[in-house]
Amino acid sequence: MIAELEELQKRAETEIAGAGTEKELQEVKTRYLGRKGLLTGLLRNIANVSPNERPLFGRQSNEVKDILTGKIEAALQGIKAVEKGDTLARERVDVTLEGRRIKPGRLHPVTQVREEICSIFASFGFSVVEGPEVEQDYYNFEALNIPKDHPARDMQDTFYIEDNIVLRTHTSPVQVRTMLKQPPPVRILSPGRVYRPDSDVSHTPMFHQIEGLLVDKEVTFADLKGILTVFLQEVFGGDTLIRFRPSFFPFTEPSAEVDIQCVMCRGEGCRVCGQTGWLEILGAGMVHPEVFKNVGYDPEEYSGFAFGLGIERIAMLKYGISDIRLFFENDWRFLEQF
Repeated sequence: MIAELEELQKRAETEIAGAGTEKELQEVKTRYLGRKGLLTGLLRNIANVSPNERPLFGRQSNEVKDILTGKIEAALQGIKAVEKGDTLARERVDVTLEGRRIKPGRLHPVTQVREEICSIFASFGFSVVEGPEVEQDYYNFEALNIPKDHPARDMQDTFYIEDNIVLRTHTSPVQVRTMLKQPPPVRILSPGRVYRPDSDVSHTPMFHQIEGLLVDKEVTFADLKGILTVFLQEVFGGDTLIRFRPSFFPFTEPSAEVDIQCVMCRGEGCRVCGQTGWLEILGAGMVHPEVFKNVGYDPEEYSGFAFGLGIERIAMLKYGISDIRLFFENDWRFLEQF
């Protein structure tokens, strides 16, 4: 049995020396020192050893186990050192090489259009004012002359958080908050994110809107037409044709939809404009007297106008983009064009 033990040690040491990977080394360890290994098998047969030799056999078995364990551990460390050296050699960094260049960021087309619009109205004396996106029902609807039974309050048009708390459906609440804080004259622009439950090639649940408000004495619809005409021709070109159509909004009276000549076909009629030659671009009107009463303004002394437009829609027409969802996919190939 002692001779078998010595032979087993020699074979194990040979195999340990020949193992070239951590996996091969683990297989050797299991074969000799595992619960069903060869050394364990010899120890189970200790009853076959003569009583005089049992102490010597037990002692030598423990020594062999310790020797093989030590050799396996040493071999494992050697293999790991070689692998680490290979990895370091393969992944070494030449510090003299020029670093990888990071592509410079670009302004998103929606941001570009927003800044252009704000810049144009800043030249007209408008200042930018922002407000909360989670809004009270009063500011989003009631103060703007939208009664409880108005269709705009239906669930399909508004994201409700609670009965009296909504995600704002327009930036008009900013105008209400501003008028409640300061007396006329008022000349503000309110850009920001708004929310409505729509999703297709021309609508998204969240989009960007800009609304304007001007309040002073003797403000007329002619002032509204003049400012919007200059604004739209600044954005789309001085030869852009513009028309105003009667419309209805609960917070303005009279109200109008503003169209521009189709930027795709120049009025000849195409798929984009539905063969009409015109594109609806924004809504506007004279501030309703009830809105003035809600904020404490005297409608007999003051008048004003308001307008609102979607930034994505302006950007789509300005850059010839057919799907609004492209603005939110963050595809570098799309964004780098602007």
